[in-house]
Amino acid sequence: MAVDMSFVLSLVISLIVISMIMCFFRKNKTISTKSKNKLPPGEMGLPWIGETFEFYKAQRNNQLYEAFVQPRSRTYGNIFKTRLMGSPTVVVSGAEANKFFLSNEFKLVVSSWPSASVQLMGANCIMEKQGDHHRLVRRVIASSLNCTSHETLVSKICSSVEFHLDTNWHGRDTISLFRSTKMLTFTIVFECLLGIKVETGMFEMFERVLEGVFALPVGIPGSNFSRAKKARLQIQKMLLNIVRKKKKEMEESHEGGEDGVLLSRLVTSLTRGEITEEEVVDNAVLLVFAVHDTTSFAIVMVCRMLAHHPRCYAQLLQEHREILDSKETNEPLTLEDTKRMKYTWQVARESMRLFPPIFGSFRKATVDIDYEGFTIPKGWKVLWTTYGSHYDSQYFSDPLRFDPSRFEDPLPPYVYVPFGGGPRVCAGYQLAKLNILIFLHFMVTKYNWSLIYPDEPITVDPLPFPYHGMPIKISPKMS
Repeated sequence: MAVDMSFVLSLVISLIVISMIMCFFRKNKTISTKSKNKLPPGEMGLPWIGETFEFYKAQRNNQLYEAFVQPRSRTYGNIFKTRLMGSPTVVVSGAEANKFFLSNEFKLVVSSWPSASVQLMGANCIMEKQGDHHRLVRRVIASSLNCTSHETLVSKICSSVEFHLDTNWHGRDTISLFRSTKMLTFTIVFECLLGIKVETGMFEMFERVLEGVFALPVGIPGSNFSRAKKARLQIQKMLLNIVRKKKKEMEESHEGGEDGVLLSRLVTSLTRGEITEEEVVDNAVLLVFAVHDTTSFAIVMVCRMLAHHPRCYAQLLQEHREILDSKETNEPLTLEDTKRMKYTWQVARESMRLFPPIFGSFRKATVDIDYEGFTIPKGWKVLWTTYGSHYDSQYFSDPLRFDPSRFEDPLPPYVYVPFGGGPRVCAGYQLAKLNILIFLHFMVTKYNWSLIYPDEPITVDPLPFPYHGMPIKISPKMS
């Protein structure tokens, strides 16, 4: 069949014209959309990968703010776009950003964690729940951490701390402070809060899970995520057996279980049909990770700051000596005693300002959000950081200087956010506070101690920790 070249030429020209017209309208539509919905400035980087490698590198070196956020903020301002872990992401900084995004949880944004974190923490924990069901489960958890439960918790924590020091510190001249406090806070969450006895191997199982929470969710045998997933299944099986046993005991005794013990309260909600077995297990797992690792890091950073600032240490020690002097020999600490540890808590808060246990967290826009003259499209991630306000000279003069007196007066809301804020503020905040105060009381009154590596670097994998585990020299104080 003969080919009509004039027809072919006309067809090609027509296609070119149509393409040019389509491009023109697409371009004009894009310009119109952008003028109406102006995206924040910034670089998206490579497709899918974006700036993920730069983000991870900065995080691992504990330089997420200094090496990743701050340079971009200097160029673009306190709101900029990037692409992290496959998702277009807007990074925001400052107290106003904290307030806007944290207080608008469930309205404009929802919690959005990486896939690996969700799989390992559990898809049925409050981290993933929204709205009324989130509030229901949160109330159950908070009921074991309210004011009426604090006195009982203080007594239990004191017993755990004293037993830990007698078992793991007595007769030794050096210890790894970070590992020691991790084991202690792990035990406190399980035994004092949940009412579950810690058995051999449990700590190691949870440590394996932690190694994979920010890993690529690829089940390659031998990978961090694969090992973590295997350990998570072991934990699931173990906790399910404990939950079912507890449920049977409570049903047979027709009692509500031990007052103030979180597992009893969760199982009570289970028997009422308010939550499922999976929710009981997943929330127990989440609480362990939310409290024990972050609290142990906070404790070792307090000790680091005290070692570097002897005058602060002397003032803190005096506070605890006065508490001891006001009590009879071997008289236990009370909740009122912890309320007298005001300077100690100022020291702890200033340490957590400089070394926050978490760098921030991710949210996902559920609608198009207008903020600071820009539009954050629905489905995009939002990352807020603790450093953005903690290092802000508007609120903290000479922000890199250690100064506990900053916390003598109240701060504006959402400036200081080591435990987050809004509807998702850390449910274990009060437990962490009691852990820190009580441990420091026994440590400084019972032991002389000093850092072996005064300037030990801090690294992140996946949460921050001292590179050498913060070994310290210890010797018991004479009574």
